[in-house]
This record gives sequence, C-alpha cells and structure tokens, in this order.
Amino acid sequence: MPEVSEQEYNHQRLQQVNDALDSGMFVYVRKLLQDMPAYDLALLLESSPTKSRMALWQLIDADHHGDVLEELNEEVRKGILKNIHPEKLAVVAEGMDVDDLAEVFRTLPDSVYQEVLNAMDWQDRSRVEAALSYEEDTAGGIMNTDTISIRPDVTVDVVLRYLRLRGELPEATDSFYVVDRADHFIGAVSLSAIVTAKAETIISNLIDKDIQAIAADMNEKDVAQLFERYDWFSAPVVDHEDRLLGRITVDDVVDIIREEAEHSMMSMAGLDDEADTFAPVLKSTQRRSIWLGVNLITALLAVAVSSMFEGILNQLAILAVLNSLVPSMGGVAGNQTLTLVIRGMALGHVGESNSRILLYKELAIGFFNGLIWAVLIASVVAIWQQNLMLGAIIAFAMLMNMTAAGIAGVTVPLMLKRMNIDPALAGSVILTTVTDVVGIFAFLGTATLMLGS
Repeated sequence: MPEVSEQEYNHQRLQQVNDALDSGMFVYVRKLLQDMPAYDLALLLESSPTKSRMALWQLIDADHHGDVLEELNEEVRKGILKNIHPEKLAVVAEGMDVDDLAEVFRTLPDSVYQEVLNAMDWQDRSRVEAALSYEEDTAGGIMNTDTISIRPDVTVDVVLRYLRLRGELPEATDSFYVVDRADHFIGAVSLSAIVTAKAETIISNLIDKDIQAIAADMNEKDVAQLFERYDWFSAPVVDHEDRLLGRITVDDVVDIIREEAEHSMMSMAGLDDEADTFAPVLKSTQRRSIWLGVNLITALLAVAVSSMFEGILNQLAILAVLNSLVPSMGGVAGNQTLTLVIRGMALGHVGESNSRILLYKELAIGFFNGLIWAVLIASVVAIWQQNLMLGAIIAFAMLMNMTAAGIAGVTVPLMLKRMNIDPALAGSVILTTVTDVVGIFAFLGTATLMLGS
C-alpha cells in the first residue's frame, strides 16, 4: 500500500469525524477523539466549520480542554471561549502553564475575565495576575514560573534529596537556577552536572556564571534570536533588579518563530495571521476589503499618472502596449529587495548601523540589473518596431525604475519600522505604488519629450 502523508491522514480523519457527526454517531466520535494528542484536536477544531466546533468541543475529554486551548489560534479560541461558562473555564485553567494561561485570558472580554478570576482559587488567580502584569509580546509574557531554584551554599546531596522528595521535574528542565536569599539570579547549574558530581560537592563550585539572563521586558522576537544564536534549551527570566521570575523554554520559542512566519506570510496578503479559515462570510469580507481598498487607491494613483500622458498615448498606440512592461519589471525587482530586507530585519541582520551600506549595495544591484534588462528589452523593441528612439526610451525608463526599485526596497521597510508599522503588512503595497508611478512617469514622460509633436 502507498504510504499516506500526514496531511492526507489528517484530511481523512477530519472527513471520518464529520461523517460520524452528521450521522449522529456521537459515542463513536468521542472514542475517535479520546486518544488524539492536543495539537491534533486543535487542528481538527480549526479545520471544522464553525457550526461543528462546539459539538466537537463537548465531545473532547474535559481533562484535555486546557491543553487544546493552548494549541488553538486566537480567533478560533475566542469562538470556543465565548460559549464556555466562567466556572467551567476556571476548572479548565487548572494545571495550565502560566504563559498559556495568560494567552487564553488575554482573549477574554473584560466582564468574562473578571468572572473567571472570581471562580478560581487564590493560587491560580495569583498566577494569572502575575503573568498578565507583563506585555503579551515580552519575555515576561511568555515565561513559565515552574522553575527550580537552589542556593549556592548547599551540597549536591541536598539538591538530589530535594528532587527525590519533589517527585518530578518541570517539563523541559535542563538546568537549575542558583539564587541568593533575596532571589537574585547568580547563575545556573546543568542537570547533568548535578547528576554526575560527587554528593559532597558545593553547588557554588558547579555554577556556570556565563549563562545570560533575559530581562522580563525584552521583546519576544529578540528572545527568539538569542535562543537561535546560542542554541539554548532554556533561559532564566529576571526583573530589573535581577530577581529570578521564571524561565523560557525552547518550545515557547518555536511557537514564536512559527507565529512570526505565519504573520509574515499572511501580512504579505494583508490578512490577519490569527484569521479563522472558516470565519463567517461577512466578517471575512470586511477584513479583506480594507486592504483591497488601499490597493485600489494606489492603483488609481498609477492611473492618474497615466492619464497625464493621454495625448501621447492617443498618438502612439504601441506606448499603451508597452506601458505595463516597465512597472512590472520594477515591481518584481523591488519585491526581491523588500523580501530580503524584511527577512534581514526579522533576523536582526539589518538595522540603523548598516542600512546605508545595504542601500548602496541594492542601488548598485538595481542599476546593473536595470542596465542589463534595459539593453535587452530596448533591442527587442527597436527590432520589433523598427524604431531606435522607442528602444532608447524604454531602456532609459527601465534603468530609472529598476534603480528606484532597489532604493525603495531598502528605504520603505526601514521607514515603516521607524513609524512602528509592520513592513510585511504595508511594505509591498507602498513599494508597488512607487514602482508603478516611477515606471509610468519615466516611460511616458520621456516618450512625450522625445516623440511628442
């Protein structure tokens, strides 16, 4: 039998569940869902029409509700949460990781949020309030408080006895953090060092003081870059006085990287990365109309520039045929640069310190690319139309627009970033406007000067 891919398997399972739901075979569906991992259950909910979601949710084992909520995207999670009674949600919240709990609570309406808090015990309530005291996209907002801290003056034997008494370690534990009596972070001791050291060894002799603690207010993107740069598995989080608050693990960072990739991909199309694939028609239409409207305005600007040269277009019909060629080539070249710069900014490779060097580089690339394609296209047009002047005009316009595209590809994302606007969301629209306007103006303006009567 041919091997079935994971994607095909998921589609088959979704079809199986939907068919069983339509047939009213709820006991069978509950059995199907019982052994599925939380991620697969979340994927199933996200892949189902909105009318089926609450039925599926109610058939999922209540013990798994918290894990499934952690995996759902924000839009789908909101739809599920608004149908859950606050007291039930308080029960679901028990045992959830602090960072995931905070993420869930941030999607609740204020009135529901307060009701859920009131229904929780004081320990869970304090966990939530502590997590929500930090901004969502900071290290404090994504950290977990389930960390083991030890004192520098105890022995390995004391630590091992404490661990046996505790019974289990927090997930993804690779290090223990050493703190003083005021909880100030001193350093870290790896789990392997604890296990292999002699029982009488003092912890202070095992401390790795080169471990870099993360400030609670550091942006999550910067956190992800640090993990990537230093191949960390986990890292401690401290406040402004170097007191240990919690830790961030690599699974949290993987989520950040995945969300950032989804955000960039969806933003290129002007869409929300948390958008629900099966959202209601009117809601989806409203969201997409915003950027379609912006695109219409920029397109009308290009049309307005073309209309300035209506006279020469009426005289020479070939100009109307060739008019889209220059903006199109400039748009492709500009988007190549734009994508490269946005990627560089996301990875921390591009900033104020080296932006001028990058600008000169892309300016040179735009000029040389423009020169190459200007000569090639000018030759084709000149031979095709038996008109050297027309070839020279399109060559000049191509050179100007390709150079402008290189400049815009660098400056547009940097300017948007300085204005706190996401370059992935608005960069492509602005760049296309620049290359359309410059390309049309250069081509038709030069044609008017050289060929107009």
